[in-house]
Amino acid sequence: QVQLVESGGGLVQAGGSLRLSCAFTGRTFSSYTMGWFRQAPGKEREFVASIRWSGVNPSYANSVKGRFTISRDNAENTVYLQMSSLKPDDTAVYYCNAVWILNSGVNYWGQGTQVTVSS
Repeated sequence: QVQLVESGGGLVQAGGSLRLSCAFTGRTFSSYTMGWFRQAPGKEREFVASIRWSGVNPSYANSVKGRFTISRDNAENTVYLQMSSLKPDDTAVYYCNAVWILNSGVNYWGQGTQVTVSS
């Protein structure tokens, strides 16, 4: 069973930066595409970014492109989300996601970490 534990959320002023971390345990990290999603109050959960084992060509939502960077440390089984130039609209609970590369129906979620951006 995969377990995902996020950390790094908090309160930051607009224009500031935060780095989220997600620690992966329980299975072979290289067998999973890792991603970040977020859910703001009253809104549906939305895709933020994802990265494959190789780290090549990560994907980003248009709303964060150029401001957020996803990366993974395959030796440490950890995925990161570096967030810069934060805006109040980035306020949400951020969730780590792991999708098995052989079956996208097998996926796991972390418990989420709150990011609040003040204006």
